This record gives sequence, C-alpha cells and structure tokens, in this order.
Amino acid sequence: MITIRKSNERGSANHGWLDSRHTFSFGSYHDPNHMGFGPLRVINEDRVQAGEGFPTHGHSDMEIISYVVEGALEHRDTIGTGSVIRPGDIQRMSAGSGIRHSEYNHSIQEGVHFLQIWVMPAGNGIQPSYEQKTYSAAEKTDRWRLVGSPDGRDGSVNIHQDVNLYATLLSGGTTVRHTTGKDRLLWVQAVKGEFTLDGKTLSAGDGAAISDVDAIAVTANTDSEILLFDMTR
Repeated sequence: MITIRKSNERGSANHGWLDSRHTFSFGSYHDPNHMGFGPLRVINEDRVQAGEGFPTHGHSDMEIISYVVEGALEHRDTIGTGSVIRPGDIQRMSAGSGIRHSEYNHSIQEGVHFLQIWVMPAGNGIQPSYEQKTYSAAEKTDRWRLVGSPDGRDGSVNIHQDVNLYATLLSGGTTVRHTTGKDRLLWVQAVKGEFTLDGKTLSAGDGAAISDVDAIAVTANTDSEILLFDMTR
C-alpha cells in the first residue's frame, strides 16, 4: 500500500526568519493522522534566512539528521562539535541522555534550505554523539546510495535504530528499484524534481508511506533528488 503525503497538505510555520513545512505533527502543528511513520517522527523542510538560525536548545532520546539541499548550515553543540553542513553531507546527532546545540545559517548573504529529520532511537539514554560524512554526486547518481544505517556499513553514518537511509540523484528517464521485506516500512521523500513511484507521481516536498510490499520502482520524469527510508515497523 502506498499513501501519498502531498507537499501542500503539510503543516507550516512562518516566523519571518524561518519558513518551515512539517510532514508530521511538530510544534504548534498537530494532526492525529500524521504523528509519524514507524520510527520516523519528524521531517521538517526548513528555509532559514541569511544570518539567522536556531539558538542553543536541548534534545534527548532522538536521532536527528540534517540534510542540506542548498546553502550551508552551521552546527555547534555541548559535546564540542563545531561543523558546517553543505549539500552532499549527512549529519547525524544522537541526543541520547541529553545534548544542547545550535543551528545557524552559515551565510550572511544567502538562505539555507535543509531537511531536519528525527528518528526515534531503539533505546533511551545512550551516550550523545555526532557524526558527519560527505557523499559525492557520482556516488548517488542513478543509484541508491546508503547514507545511514544501524551498523554504519558501506561508509554510512550510524543511526541508533533499525533504519536504512538511502539517497539518489536520479536523471530524467532513469529508473531505480529497491527490494525489501514485506514486514518493513518504506518512506520516500521527494527533495527535488518530479518522479513516479509505482505509477504515482511525486514532486518536491511530497512524501509516500509504503507498507506490505517487497519492492518499489522509481522513475524520474525530470532530474530528481530523493531520500528513501527502509525501516522496522
């Protein structure tokens, strides 16, 4: 079964410096029909104006992934990490027993556009940690590139949950497939472009919840950027 979550149906919050779209309930946006999907709890598409950002704040017991679409995002936290996240990077922060961090647009001239993704961990109270890796466009072109996994295999970042995260840059007219078990959940997130997922059309900002299937096929109608989550129920 495939259920499409259209971009224009998402929750929204506009604070002037921040324009955010919420796939699932978040902050003041609450929809009991969209509280998450499996261990996937948050997908926020955020646009932050130049020189602005989120001041230091706390998290616990959550796997937080940042995926930059355009621009650069500066991160600092209480375990000593200072980094800049750019397109091609995957950042994973395990909040665990407690961490405080800030996220700011690294530029004072241009906006930053990124996805903030939260995954509920397999257990609570783990040691807070941070990991960031870069994947070239060539690694992701016309194939699923594993960028996050529970065991860090194939050079992916380590997510403390049974979630495999893939990314692709799919050329127009190209098809990629993914096989899994029918006991798994899949979520497909359209980052850029337009594509068909087993006959259903998705464009930037759309998502798809998929269950009780053992394979999917994605065909790009235009050059597209796509994320795929393969998860435990």
